[in-house]
Amino acid sequence: MDGSSGTPDINLNDLSPNDKKELQQFVTNEAQKAKIQSTVHYLTDMCWKRCITSRISSGQMDSYEKPCMENCVDRYIDSQVAVLKHLDQLRNSS
Repeated sequence: MDGSSGTPDINLNDLSPNDKKELQQFVTNEAQKAKIQSTVHYLTDMCWKRCITSRISSGQMDSYEKPCMENCVDRYIDSQVAVLKHLDQLRNSS
């Protein structure tokens, strides 16, 4: 055990090929989760600043805010899909 952190020292060279593959998949999955969380936080911040313009006086959004938030997120997703499709086309054409 490493005295400073309380976790065992692990030499990656001692892992079996299957364990290495599982570890790589775990790390990939965790990175994807972090990216999704980051995107959600970004969208929340961006769309909140754009759409929630009045003082919050109840537990519900007003008649402008709700569709604005929905459209804000939808347009962001649409733009990301369009960019990814274009990049895919560029990659496939070269």
